[in-house]
Amino acid sequence: METDKGVVLATERYGSAESWKYVSKDGVMERRRDGSEGHSGGNSVFGVFKSVFLPQGYPESVSDDYLQYQFWDTMQAFSSSLSGTLATQASLRGFGVGNQEATVAAATVTWLFKDGTGMLGRILFAWRKGSKLDSEAKKWRLFADVLNDIAMFMEILAPYFPACFTFIVCTAGIFKSIVGVAGGATRAALTVHQARRDNMADISAKDGSQETLVNLAGLLVSLILIPLVTDNPVLTLCLFFLFTVLHLFANYKAVRSVVMETFNEARLSIVLQQYLKDKRILSPPEANQREPVFFEFGQTVPMKLGVRLQEIAQSPEDLQLALKENSMPYLLGIRNGCVCVCLGPEASASDEIRAMCQAVVLSNMLSSSNSREATGAALKQQKGHWEMVHESHKLMDAIFNPFLKGFPCTTPENLKNGY
Repeated sequence: METDKGVVLATERYGSAESWKYVSKDGVMERRRDGSEGHSGGNSVFGVFKSVFLPQGYPESVSDDYLQYQFWDTMQAFSSSLSGTLATQASLRGFGVGNQEATVAAATVTWLFKDGTGMLGRILFAWRKGSKLDSEAKKWRLFADVLNDIAMFMEILAPYFPACFTFIVCTAGIFKSIVGVAGGATRAALTVHQARRDNMADISAKDGSQETLVNLAGLLVSLILIPLVTDNPVLTLCLFFLFTVLHLFANYKAVRSVVMETFNEARLSIVLQQYLKDKRILSPPEANQREPVFFEFGQTVPMKLGVRLQEIAQSPEDLQLALKENSMPYLLGIRNGCVCVCLGPEASASDEIRAMCQAVVLSNMLSSSNSREATGAALKQQKGHWEMVHESHKLMDAIFNPFLKGFPCTTPENLKNGY
């Protein structure tokens, strides 16, 4: 193809980015941007911003919800940075900065207590809840940010209670250590979700660049705020509550924008209940929209996958009841209000999925039984826990194969990784 500026030899494009053309003119091959010349300046600025702060190959290299999540994550990081400035200023005042009667030794001891309790809290939280952070990334992400706001509020109030200052800042330090573990772990889980070309490291690095830019902007705004809030506790609290509301709202919108394509307990329960209702498989956006992002204490029956046999059958009679109506390489039982699943060594991926689906069915049956506690006594007399287990075996025999075939990823191995 010939133009008034030369002969176009070839064109190239990387993903959905702008295209370039190679033009031959006077025996020389030149590389030019394909498009109107009037927009080249704007395109160049956007291209630099994109290469610095967005993963290579964006948007094809990330999930569809990436941009929306990062926008709200940026908003929450900015507001959290400003709230952190107010909390830091209050903490320094409580440690004795500006107080001639305060000693360096006392401030150092208090700081060490604060750091030490935080380290212990980090270890204990990772031990108790580390295995839950992957599957419940949204809930723990939101929980971490709420706890972070509570910790900063305690730090702001601590100087006004000098007798309890050490206790308050140590408690806030424990809260912040939990925030560090939960926030970092759930961010890693979200990075795995966002990566579409095995580019987790690139996404994580660019997320760090975005956060650094936001913190820099927060630092500049903080330089303006500090003279205004110094020795003005009313304004400090008003600004803190304003930033906290913005922080929590942005966090809620961020976790709501995430569309996870793998099953956790909540999403499996939502999809399975809908299938039992009208034989329809919900899409990932539909299931994620219905997924709760706050912890619902006492409203669901807990489930344990991969327990010891003793937690299901504590006598030969229990073992016989667990084997009744069961032809699968796993056993289910209800113990202390919890649905337990014991997997056999020959259990396949399909068996594990079926066991989890059956546990969800049992959990829903128990939840509905507990919600009708007024009439629950008669129900429990007619139908014990083992009868519920036997009925769930029959139900899964009837629905599991059609349910499994309703997903685009029809193989069990693929279904375990996403749907």
